[in-house]
Amino acid sequence: MADKPFAQSCENNKQVILEQLEKLIKKPTQLLEIGSGTGQHAVFFAERLPHINWQTSDQAEHHSAIKIWLTEAELENLQFPILLDVSEKSHWPQQRYQAVFTANTSHIMSWPQVMDMFEGVSQSLDEQGLFIQYGPFNKNGQFTSESNARFEQWLKNRGEHMGIRDLDELIKLADGLGLKLKQEIPMPANNFILVWER
Repeated sequence: MADKPFAQSCENNKQVILEQLEKLIKKPTQLLEIGSGTGQHAVFFAERLPHINWQTSDQAEHHSAIKIWLTEAELENLQFPILLDVSEKSHWPQQRYQAVFTANTSHIMSWPQVMDMFEGVSQSLDEQGLFIQYGPFNKNGQFTSESNARFEQWLKNRGEHMGIRDLDELIKLADGLGLKLKQEIPMPANNFILVWER
């Protein structure tokens, strides 16, 4: 078996995200994770939140990494990844979910991909379902910290399509899709959890 992949950022933020998920999702829930990456978050959260049936997803090149983590964990409430490119309408699952979770995805996507993600989420959520989005966000067109400004430059050096998204732009986008911002939760390291409700 290939070496188990590891992302330090997941290790750094998993506990503080878990504390918020515990408050936000208290009932049995079908949840779709967009961009499961290494699979670390999925294993950590599903193990500690047994009332959530956690469906991983990502683009094909990440599936082998996710499967290594999930196979080792052997959790009944944790599902092997489905193929999901947010811009491919045929990839979005037909079933509805009570919650969708994504961490650190919108700043590595292009803006059109972010738009496609929000559209797909709006169609995948049940009424009053929650879209829980973690990561860095700008406010009023401004960086919330100098470190985020440096991070933006690092992103742009990797790909011009990347960038920290502005909360006002996301609200405008979400509003047109029937998603309302219910909570904006400050997190460590100049990040936020945004909680949208359908």
